[in-house]
Amino acid sequence: MYELNVLKMNCGGCVRGVTQAVQALDGAARVEVDLASKKVRVATDMDFDAVKSAIINAGYPVIEAAGS
Repeated sequence: MYELNVLKMNCGGCVRGVTQAVQALDGAARVEVDLASKKVRVATDMDFDAVKSAIINAGYPVIEAAGS
């Protein structure tokens, strides 16, 4: 499971955008978004950098990221 702190998430549309960006690369990925804390948790077999890049390319800057 990866956890990322993501800026510019303010609404349900942002949640969909982040979720769709990750699931476009891995349809089986589980994505949990907490708008209040701007945290995104992703359970996937994808490489951490691929997850981070997908979110950034969708227009949501990642200010801090950690893989676990």
